[in-house]
Parts: sequence; C-alpha cells; structure tokens
Amino acid sequence: MANTIELGGIVVTVIQKPIKNIHLSVNPPDGKVRISAPNHMNLETIRSFAISKLEWIKRSQKKLRDQERETPREYTDWESHYVWGRCYFLEVIEREAAPHVEVKHDSLVLQVRPGTDVGKKQAIVDHWYRDQIKDITPSLIQKWEPVMGVKVANFFIQRMKTRWGSCNPTSGNIRLNTELAKKPRECLESVVVHEMAHLIEPTHNHHFTAIMDRFMPL
Repeated sequence: MANTIELGGIVVTVIQKPIKNIHLSVNPPDGKVRISAPNHMNLETIRSFAISKLEWIKRSQKKLRDQERETPREYTDWESHYVWGRCYFLEVIEREAAPHVEVKHDSLVLQVRPGTDVGKKQAIVDHWYRDQIKDITPSLIQKWEPVMGVKVANFFIQRMKTRWGSCNPTSGNIRLNTELAKKPRECLESVVVHEMAHLIEPTHNHHFTAIMDRFMPL
C-alpha cells in the first residue's frame, strides 16, 4: 500500500508492507524520500516519525543537491570531480601521447596533449565516464534479466538533461545518462532496474510501483 505525506514542501512516499520496523531513506540521484513501514502502523505515527527525522532528511537532500550544482568545469589541477559518488581532485598531465583518464588514489588523472582546450578535455572525460557505465551495465542487466523475466535488446549511454534513464518497451532498448558515473554505483543499478521494469509496465502506475517494491525494496 502506497501513500504520500508532505512536510513543508518535502513529499514523502510511504510504502506499507509486512515488515517489523520502519525504514527511512533519501534516495540518490534525485533525493526522493521514502519510508517503508509495517502494515499495522497508522499514517499519523509515520508522519510523526518523518517529522522527527526532518533535519536529517534536509541535510541528506542538500548533500545530493550540492553534488548536482557543479560549477562549470575548467579541467585544471585540484578541481573536484565525482566518480561513483566519491570526490576526486583532478590532476592534469600534458604529454605527447594519447589522451588518457584514470583514478589514482585521491586523484582523477587526465593526460592530454599540450595545448588541449577545455572543450576537448571535457569530451575526453565524458567519454571516460561513458566507458565506466559501459563496463558495468552488462553485468547488471545479466543479473536482473532472469530475476525479472525480461530481456534487454540493447543499451545506450548518452548525456541527458532531465532524465537518468529511459526505456522503449517496443524495441526493448534502454538508455542511461552519462552522469550516472558520478553517482554511487547503487544509483546505476537502481536506474537499470527501473528501466527494465518498464519492459513489464510502460507507465508509472501502481503496478509499476509494486514491481519496483518487489525487485528493489527499500
């Protein structure tokens, strides 16, 4: 059973199920708030619990928003960049060799040819981010296909402004946002499962919510 409660502009989705304890989560990448509560617990009790956690909710959402509001990247030394939810400091190395990106300890090392402009540096890093998602996604799809009883025809990776992913149920294709490589790895898995769920139910109706609760409960 699903309900929503609002706390000063914060919408909390409440899912009641046969569990013993109440659980609260602020979910990346969007900071959506969900509470899983026992079936016997009334909505006012759940509301009181959410109010008691309001400051924690706000702090968690702010952390996610701050990560989203990156200033325009200049691709210079010591600039912060996120990889799988962790912040790294950029180290730029100019060398007459093929461009290269790698993580070393607390640094994201970007090797470029001397005189490479900002636009080209961004393209190199973006391509590297796409490769990170490309490397991980096949194993996630293979993990969930037999569990969910669906088949993904192909997956594509591209930069999206307003979505983390999309699905075409007719073709069986899913698309993933390049920016997911900056989020914790569990965000990528969550989006993959979300889009695969659309192969069962194309819309975001109650049936879809039930599917997500079944395969990826909080």
